[in-house]
Amino acid sequence: MLKAPELLLPAGSLDKMHAAFDFGADAVYAGQPRYSLRVRNNDFSTLQALQEGIDGAHARGKQFFVASNIFAHNAKLKTYLRDMEPVIAMKPDALIMADPGLIMMVRDKWPEVPVHLSVQANAVNWADVKFWHRMGLTRVILSRELSLDEIEEIRQQCPEMELEVFVHGALCIAYSGRCLLSGYFNHRDPNQGTCTNSCRWDYKVRHAQEDATGDFAQVIPLRFNKALQEAEQRPFSSLHQQPRHPLADQAYLIEEAERPGQLMPIMEDEHGTYIMNSKDLRAVEHIERLVRIGVDSLKVEGRTKSLYYAARTAQVYRQAIDDAVAGRPFNVDLLGQLQGLANRGYTDGFYQRHHTQSHQNYMRGASEANRSQYVGDVLSVEDGWARVDVKNRFAVGDRLEVIHPGGNRDVALTRMLSDDGADISVAPGSGHIVRIALDASLDRALLARYL
Repeated sequence: MLKAPELLLPAGSLDKMHAAFDFGADAVYAGQPRYSLRVRNNDFSTLQALQEGIDGAHARGKQFFVASNIFAHNAKLKTYLRDMEPVIAMKPDALIMADPGLIMMVRDKWPEVPVHLSVQANAVNWADVKFWHRMGLTRVILSRELSLDEIEEIRQQCPEMELEVFVHGALCIAYSGRCLLSGYFNHRDPNQGTCTNSCRWDYKVRHAQEDATGDFAQVIPLRFNKALQEAEQRPFSSLHQQPRHPLADQAYLIEEAERPGQLMPIMEDEHGTYIMNSKDLRAVEHIERLVRIGVDSLKVEGRTKSLYYAARTAQVYRQAIDDAVAGRPFNVDLLGQLQGLANRGYTDGFYQRHHTQSHQNYMRGASEANRSQYVGDVLSVEDGWARVDVKNRFAVGDRLEVIHPGGNRDVALTRMLSDDGADISVAPGSGHIVRIALDASLDRALLARYL
């Protein structure tokens, strides 16, 4: 029988941590703001909160990893060991680290503490992995930029090292975490935990014409329709045989929605342009292959995402892992369940480099099945009526999915009450409390509306 890999979820708060465990996670990761890559939206900003998280995970027989994965400037070296001492005393199951200097300091002072190499360190080959094994690390989180075949070769070459890979979440427009856009635009360094996700802002593209001096003399709204029509007429198999399109040699500017009138040039080198938003990673369809390869841990990104995100991703990837280990075929309904999460479109990243058109059409069609939207949290159930904290609009006549660790259920919503008991037909949106008929066993469930 195949070995089940660890399912590792983000813990942005204690509630999200417990939701991840409730729905199938084996371990979580979180970090202190000063030394991890999530300064903002981090509920583990105090030692007390971090202690509660570690103790709470251990009480459930789960693991808790502490991210300490910045690349430290000199000023932080002066305080690092002092600040980490109380964290080490809490007995986290591992530290996630990237900076070789900080790793050296931790290994010298606390050689008994397991250290996992962060994806920030961009391990992309088996020699990398062997090097870090020689340095005493117990796990390497492989770069997101690897294919399934490359991961398999690393597994074969490095049986002695635990391997972890990302299967879901945001992708950087650069090698993981190395993007400098946030520092350029806002003077907030992504590698110090203060990334503003500049790659995900709303940009408009303008065509620019240069004058004789090389300055931009005229800015023209860019219309892509004609160029796209020409691209679609080119045979798929001959893309790399075509000469460079003349539009690629023109000058372009971008305008960010919150900075109207500030036009910034898009620069391109031989490797491409590094400024536009990436789709989000979703690799649930590759879980069976990753299990067969023997990857030790499958990781979901998103410490700043919602409790619903933690619950839904944990539940979906738990089922995908269990199905793979038991030899059951991949359940395409899982694609639709993930589609209901907030996302910027999905990609399987670099895992499979060349998809056929038929494969792309199949994946897109499967993702549309059973799509849903998160609409509320069940606060309590009394006398057959659940009090629901509304997150998004839903109405009588909708078909709802009740998401619960004990198993999901579909219910047809035939009646709804306001919090004071009056019949209503619509739950308007966030900020409202309504009541719906629900079994008492579904207390603390999450609700989604099928689209």
